Amino acid sequence: MGFLRIRTTVDERPGRLASLAAALADRGGNILGLSVQSDADGTVDEFVADIPAHPETVREALEAAGGRRVQVVPATAHELTDEPTRVLLLASRLRSMPWRLPELLAELLRADDARWIYGEAVSDLPDPTQLVVPVAPRRAVRLRRAELPFTLTEAARAASFARLAQPPAEQSAGNRSVKLADGVEVVIRPLTSIYREAVRDLHDRCSPEARRFRYFTSMPALPPRMFDKLCDRSRGHSLVAGHDGQVVAMANLMFGSDPGAAEMAFLIEDRWQGRGLGSALARALIRAARDLGYAEVRATMLSDNVRMRRLMASLGASITYTEDPGVLESRLPVGAMVSS
Repeated sequence: MGFLRIRTTVDERPGRLASLAAALADRGGNILGLSVQSDADGTVDEFVADIPAHPETVREALEAAGGRRVQVVPATAHELTDEPTRVLLLASRLRSMPWRLPELLAELLRADDARWIYGEAVSDLPDPTQLVVPVAPRRAVRLRRAELPFTLTEAARAASFARLAQPPAEQSAGNRSVKLADGVEVVIRPLTSIYREAVRDLHDRCSPEARRFRYFTSMPALPPRMFDKLCDRSRGHSLVAGHDGQVVAMANLMFGSDPGAAEMAFLIEDRWQGRGLGSALARALIRAARDLGYAEVRATMLSDNVRMRRLMASLGASITYTEDPGVLESRLPVGAMVSS
């Protein structure tokens, strides 16, 4: 049949990709391109292959090898260009012609149609063949692609691409002042080793319940090795919020093995809860995840952690039960966040 673009959702387990590749090889396929993307209910492996087999035969072979929701569509030799080079060239065109953002987004994601929408609330659409890319609070670009649903990774790519058409954000040397709902101002800074004692004092002031919500156990003190891990920029991105010489909250974004996903968690001193600090920290972590190239932010929480559930829901995250009925997982697409 020639060139095919093949997508399949897989469970993350050792050997799964090898099984899919072997299934394509058994049908005479030569894999010419591969990408791994995060999506709402699993990891999406996408292949571009030169394969003589019929698309339906390819689909059946990949399903037998463990693939779910396998989709096979025709591709062209043009799609074999080096992807980073193609994206950089599109970015160069966008910088010189920002008014062509919808058209260039369509090229980026190989969409069938792209157009501005105004005055509509920006939210996830139930139709996976449509993608809304936020540009401003009341302005967005809506993309349509009939053959392949959009993934969370593609949403993150589109959101990052759209930022090139916007004025540069002001830089604050890593520190950011935030005024809470009651008018009190806190300063959010990156977590470094100089805050070791301040974070220890934060744990001392937090109630056992606050610590249990953060660590799933009422950990009386943060072990030194865990603190060092939170400070390690190769493992994650952590923040502290300070007021009047004290650290009153800590927020952590930890990198994991799931492609395109990072996990966030918070410890907020009891008297600072319910004042908007958690929301400010969450948005700061989501911006960091976006800038680091993540497609999704996740948070695992105890089911009786009402404040955390409300926070994630207010950000637009989906919340589901895990295999443990006392534990919930929330998932938030980074690409759904309006650039700010």
